[in-house]
Amino acid sequence: MTLAAIDAAAATERLFVSGAFHPCAGDGAPEGCGTLVLLSPAEPGFWPHVTAAPEFADDAPDPLDRWSARVIGALAKRFGATPLFPFAGPPWPPFFDWAIKTGEAFASPVSLLVHHRMGLMASYRGALALDTVLALPAPKPSPCIGCPAPCATACPAGALGRSRYNVAACHDFLETALGEDCLSLGCGVRRACPLSAAYGRLPQQSAWHMRQFHK
Repeated sequence: MTLAAIDAAAATERLFVSGAFHPCAGDGAPEGCGTLVLLSPAEPGFWPHVTAAPEFADDAPDPLDRWSARVIGALAKRFGATPLFPFAGPPWPPFFDWAIKTGEAFASPVSLLVHHRMGLMASYRGALALDTVLALPAPKPSPCIGCPAPCATACPAGALGRSRYNVAACHDFLETALGEDCLSLGCGVRRACPLSAAYGRLPQQSAWHMRQFHK
């Protein structure tokens, strides 16, 4: 078993291995976990693939989470792993901390996770906890090094900046006419990241997530 084999299997469902690490005591991984593998949307192409799934046609709540549970659950069974999900709680698995530990994601100047491929559009649909200790790639440098940080001043509401997030101010702004840009295209701060722009996430997907956030 290798990370490449897991990545190839995940690719059939438009997911990719977005990081992995060897857990230690206190990391929040299941006991006996040798390698924890994170899975994220592979763009371009994720949104057309997932919205064609039966979970998006049955009018039941939480279609994306149910799709993730089914698909990642099947991958876990295939590789003899335990599936873990950011939406399964409380207690909530510490996906933010796990992402940092992979050496492929970092705390950005606006405290949101930034990933070397996904930028500020970083998201995690689930993880596989494997008993096996797999070989891992070398950690990558933070993409924020040398970046002028357009994200730090991109929030039109002033709700999201360096080391702070005023959730109430964000929701208030989304109620205004100016907030329609973020609602329909996705968070302006996330879009300001150069890596986000190159990631290929569709505005329709960002709009769907914004609707879930701003209910």
